Amino acid sequence: MLLTTSPDAPAVPLYWRRAFPGGAEQARAARRFVACLLDGFPVLDDVLLAVDELVVNAVRHTKSGQAGGSFTVGIGCGGGGVVVSVADQGGPEEPVARDAGPLAESGRGLRTVALIAASWGWHGNESGRTVTAVFATGAGSTPG
Repeated sequence: MLLTTSPDAPAVPLYWRRAFPGGAEQARAARRFVACLLDGFPVLDDVLLAVDELVVNAVRHTKSGQAGGSFTVGIGCGGGGVVVSVADQGGPEEPVARDAGPLAESGRGLRTVALIAASWGWHGNESGRTVTAVFATGAGSTPG
């Protein structure tokens, strides 16, 4: 039996998730995972920058970066945008978009995400958090 849908039927949202070991070198693997899924997407460079920042934060500032730690990258696509999330194993501090000094070597990650994403936020506690960034690209945008 051949099933078809009408051209004006709403697109089905897509969602992917992948767990990674908690090492800093995994940021590259996470970017590659997302780049393959969203090849040709209009704001891919911004999405990849956000993934990198969120993964680095998870590894640096949470239990995910400790021996045996891990984090999970989630990508949701549909409805004219992309949602990127990184779930970590929690830590003592809450995620905050800070203003770093001009000579500071770090501290700009979440501020950068806040500037390039339509919105961002987080939920969770010291046992585990998920930080999410939303990228709007217009109705009907889907990966390449």
